[in-house]
Amino acid sequence: MDIRFEVASSLVLGPLLVVFAVVTGVQVWRDAWNVRRALLQMAVAVYTAAVLSLTIFPLNVTWGTYANQASWIEQINFIPLIVADITMVPNVIMLIPAGFLLPLLSRRAASAKATTLLTGLVSLGIEAAQLLSYIALNNGRAVDVNDVVANSLGGFIGYFLLTFALRSEALRKPLLAASLPRSAALQEDRRRTTASPVVPAPTPAPGPDLRR
Repeated sequence: MDIRFEVASSLVLGPLLVVFAVVTGVQVWRDAWNVRRALLQMAVAVYTAAVLSLTIFPLNVTWGTYANQASWIEQINFIPLIVADITMVPNVIMLIPAGFLLPLLSRRAASAKATTLLTGLVSLGIEAAQLLSYIALNNGRAVDVNDVVANSLGGFIGYFLLTFALRSEALRKPLLAASLPRSAALQEDRRRTTASPVVPAPTPAPGPDLRR
């Protein structure tokens, strides 16, 4: 049986975003989420949808004579940096927001190393989904370890962009207000505030002795 059709991202991700927006609005209305936290989570949802649109969608379903005939193992590049070129730059840029957002969302993204590792795991998940779509749907998706390297570098850059942003008083307060209660960024800020030494008030100089 010969089959070929395409599933656009708007058909799947569009309704999911609408549902998430409605749930977010209800949580704000019930005072369960503050507005800044709701905006952060909505931004994360939109960003996630954008990444999925670029990496997974559209889903090209092909069977029979339309199917890609190459073996799935031939779709995987296991050796990093051998064929690295300028095309890695978009993959770096794509995951910079992930490195920026993860410390605001997760308590596990407590350092540059941890955030880079988490971003790498996200990238591995994307590559695994691409491989599964190739096996199940016979489309032309390929898996490249260079994408994981580039995505991880993007997460590393994003983490340091967040650290610089948190040093600005104009950005620190709104970012921390939007972060989740147990996020790494909020916990680190609390530790830093608690560890700051309390400067004692200066002792007033003694006045002149008026006794005679």
